[in-house]
Amino acid sequence: MTNVFDITSYGAVGDGKTDCTSAIQAALDDAATCRGVVTVPPGNYSTGRLHMGKGVSLEGHSAWSFRSFGASVFTLNTADTDCLLDITGAFGCSIRGMSLDGQSLGKNIHGVKLYWDKYNGGAEEDTPTIDDCRIGKFSGDGVHLEHIWCFSVRHSMLCFNGGAGLYIDGWDGFILDNWFSGNRTGGMTGGPCAASVTATGNRVEWNRLAGFYLPNVNCCNFTGNYFDRSGGPALVLGTDDGYATAVSVTGNLIYRSGKPKDVPFDEEYDSAHVRMTKADNVVLSGNTLRVGRDDGGVGVWSPDYGIVIKNCNHCIVRDNVWNRGVLKEGIVLLGDNPDVSSEGNVGTAFTPED
Repeated sequence: MTNVFDITSYGAVGDGKTDCTSAIQAALDDAATCRGVVTVPPGNYSTGRLHMGKGVSLEGHSAWSFRSFGASVFTLNTADTDCLLDITGAFGCSIRGMSLDGQSLGKNIHGVKLYWDKYNGGAEEDTPTIDDCRIGKFSGDGVHLEHIWCFSVRHSMLCFNGGAGLYIDGWDGFILDNWFSGNRTGGMTGGPCAASVTATGNRVEWNRLAGFYLPNVNCCNFTGNYFDRSGGPALVLGTDDGYATAVSVTGNLIYRSGKPKDVPFDEEYDSAHVRMTKADNVVLSGNTLRVGRDDGGVGVWSPDYGIVIKNCNHCIVRDNVWNRGVLKEGIVLLGDNPDVSSEGNVGTAFTPED
């Protein structure tokens, strides 16, 4: 009995025109009977909505770049769907070396989607792995994980989506060495709960709302990431209606945040590198902040502010450097901030005329 299934053996044709939905789904269904591997030879395969089964591996040949999808491509061919690839219930599945192209079709269509109607809806760890993939041009999120429990997203490019590159509502994630670029509502956006997440070594650039926007965040670690030209703050931890607790932010480089938009910011302090609101037990230390403008030395300099702290408690914001890192003020304290240490941050504001 075989446990490796080539989609072209089922009639899929990688010409970018032939509807391959039924052929690909048949291969995925057969693989689900034995925790098998579905292989995708180089080609552009036009497809509608697909669903993966438990323990299935979907494997292509990556070869993607910043400007183009890769060798093994699934291209969405319908606007009448909620996602291209549904991994709900596909416990332990993996997606490797694939490119998913949403073609900006429809409204709020996600590239990869996992959805349970409640936390722990599957009654076991979901544990999907997305590795070496390019997922872009979806009208919704590149990857949408709602009520997720355990996952990893690695070595992938999540780009140019109408929503977030990665949306998380749940727990226990490893987000490593990815490229979040040009997403409208943030490189990574959190829902009602983003907890027990480690994000390391990611490049987060030119995302419109923010780099990482996490209104509700708990027990997370952000280390060694590069944030560049975010449309708001590079990092939002908590909001007036949310919370941030037990978070470590260390060793990140945060560059030219708060890129001006066509309309003014909702709040002037969104022109900042970092915003912390209603945070408790948070450490933000050893980060480097720098002003800048658009590539080629054009556009408006930003941001105005460095780290904005509002109504926080039991937090340490120390030993960050912001020489030439802001236009107005490095550390801003708003509201009531008992037991917040904000000493040892050094730098001087930058005046473009100088």
